[in-house]
Amino acid sequence: MTTPDSTMNPQHTKYCVCTICDIGCQFRAVVQDDRVVRILPHESPALARNICFKGTAAPQIHNHPDRLRVPLKRVGARGSDQWEEISYEQAMDEIAERLSTIVTEHGPESFAVSTSGWNTQTTHGFDRRFMNLLGSPNWISGVSLCAGNTAAVNRLTYGWFPFPDLLNTNCIVLFGHNPRKHSWTPLFNMIEAARDRGATVIVLDPRVSEQAEKADLHLQLRAGTDAAMCLGWLKVILDEGLHDQRFIDDWCVGFDELRARVDEYPLERVEEITGVDRELIAQAARIYANADGAVIPWTPVTDQQISSTSAIRLHSILRAVTGNLDVVGGEMLNGVHPGWRTEADLQLHDVIAPEQRAKQLGYDKHPVYTYRTAEMLRPHMERVWGRRWMDQVMGCHMANPTEVFRAMADGDPYPIRAFFTLGNNTLLSYPNQHQVHRALMNQELIVAHEIFMTPTAMLADYVLPGDVFTERAHIADTWGWGNRLALSEQVVSPPEQASSTFRFWTDLARRMGFAEHFPWDDLEQVLDHRLEPSGRTFEQFASTVLMEQAPPDYRKYRRTGFATPSGKVELRSSILDELGFDPLPYHREGPATSDAFPYRVFTGVREDPFFQTGQRNIGVLRRRSPSPKFFVHPDDASRDGLVDGHWARLETEQGHVVAKVSVRSEMRPGHVRVPHGWWYPETRGSIELAGAFLSSDAVLCSDADEFLDHEQGIPHFKGFPGRLVPCDAPAGMSELTLGG
Repeated sequence: MTTPDSTMNPQHTKYCVCTICDIGCQFRAVVQDDRVVRILPHESPALARNICFKGTAAPQIHNHPDRLRVPLKRVGARGSDQWEEISYEQAMDEIAERLSTIVTEHGPESFAVSTSGWNTQTTHGFDRRFMNLLGSPNWISGVSLCAGNTAAVNRLTYGWFPFPDLLNTNCIVLFGHNPRKHSWTPLFNMIEAARDRGATVIVLDPRVSEQAEKADLHLQLRAGTDAAMCLGWLKVILDEGLHDQRFIDDWCVGFDELRARVDEYPLERVEEITGVDRELIAQAARIYANADGAVIPWTPVTDQQISSTSAIRLHSILRAVTGNLDVVGGEMLNGVHPGWRTEADLQLHDVIAPEQRAKQLGYDKHPVYTYRTAEMLRPHMERVWGRRWMDQVMGCHMANPTEVFRAMADGDPYPIRAFFTLGNNTLLSYPNQHQVHRALMNQELIVAHEIFMTPTAMLADYVLPGDVFTERAHIADTWGWGNRLALSEQVVSPPEQASSTFRFWTDLARRMGFAEHFPWDDLEQVLDHRLEPSGRTFEQFASTVLMEQAPPDYRKYRRTGFATPSGKVELRSSILDELGFDPLPYHREGPATSDAFPYRVFTGVREDPFFQTGQRNIGVLRRRSPSPKFFVHPDDASRDGLVDGHWARLETEQGHVVAKVSVRSEMRPGHVRVPHGWWYPETRGSIELAGAFLSSDAVLCSDADEFLDHEQGIPHFKGFPGRLVPCDAPAGMSELTLGG
């Protein structure tokens, strides 16, 4: 039976690409009275299972009563969380005026931006476009620690970031990666489908994770030793002749030098470093090398270690020497969709002066994902991919975050005085949280563009409400990684005073003299421009396409070569050599444990109900995981007096945080796992910055030079020393009272 109201305003559905996490699943949003009321799976059997409980919570997130809807201007001391409501126009006028003054006094490099493509879905490259026109190279993002840096490092070996052909592969190797039904859901479903086809799954993880429990082989390595493990695999593969010698002869350079380096890692040494039996190491290497099509998917673990550059390079080298590059069931060098302009095409990287690019923080010290390396790759990218600048997963032209926060806090090598953060809870998203806090407190202007009041937003001068993915049209393109286009329709109206990132950057640019470079008046015009190479408008695309992908094209390198200086796969990297680094991969030991700090702490692990620092205020999700937890082995808990469900304090030389203990037999003894991104929105007004320092893993990890990967400046999140001691619950905490 229908009510009169429902008859007059019936429900209808449209297609959206979800950005609550970084996967980008396409599903259907049910709308009534300009309000999202429900999320449904896709009708396609191939896509219907790609939905998790974060995605189904979109109505509770997008319609949340605490969502920001009006621009706010700080009226109290920074961080006091005192505001007055102002109009969007006033906010933009004042922001433009204050930013102009800072740039005039300190130079354009004094302006830095941190953003997240996952939360904002896309900026259409307008953030970098604005910064390049202004002359600031200091753009950072969480992708510097997660996928974006992996994309940049992969390009050193073969000029692209490959995408695994999971639909056809016969062997899947997961380095610490643990896709589950409600986390990395499409990847989980593809792995399950591969298992059903008979594919072998090898997991390398200190934990007995959900993937490890089902794996054909589990190598329970010591945290932070991925590079050594890969060198051990290569030792087996090369010694036993399991490599593809013809491909190496025709398409690789540096094989003899690589072999000499690999010989430095006999299996006895690798066993000692990793803690894994040498016979098991050899067995895994043989299975991978002998598979007819094998993949090593990107992992959020290998890209966060003290040997990150080497470990990522070793993954790329394993793909190449076993003949798994750009073949069926291997790792695909897809390129971009031929009918689409990428974000990099709109970013105007040629506009910023070379001397300004050279001021990018990290350019000299940790250059791998900065402009410095991108400049070296330009002619080779253009030769193979037809683009001088290709910003895969937003990670190929970044500043180094640690160097940016040092400049913000201490003015070294020059001061940064204005900081914008869009869809990025900066305070909890990078290592050495106390330094990040000091850096933010030292700014003359902070602007936050958000949908909720985060601890970072509480430190801002202006907080502007953003829109969400159901409130804007988009075409998702996997951030330049693959060549798939997926439709995301606008299904409801945004709040009247909310702005998209397109609107924010366009309005700021026009106020600061760049109007001619921002000619588009609405988002659909931008999408028309991006689709122009295909001869379609967005309206035409939306009326005919839900998802499309260019047909596979294998072994393209036979026509074009690889986008490297040699035109071949560089097992010995000429770019790393020219930059002054070791051109061959190596294992570098992380900080050692001691009697005082006996645990190996690995952080950055996400929990199913949350993505990064988000969703702690969404009751339907938070009730699935009400409190942060430290995961420890029963033997460790018994020795240190730790009781399951009771509070403990985790201490490192950098800082300390608290959480409840979770005793898990699947943990490797001597290790403690710490979930990422914890704060307590329900304590806003009673605990400073809503408990941002109580349980955040970002407090624990040092970014001192000796703890950083040399080439990228990535901190060692996986296996740094710590100790656990029982403690009382933190003062001011009460039972969870979140609704929704």
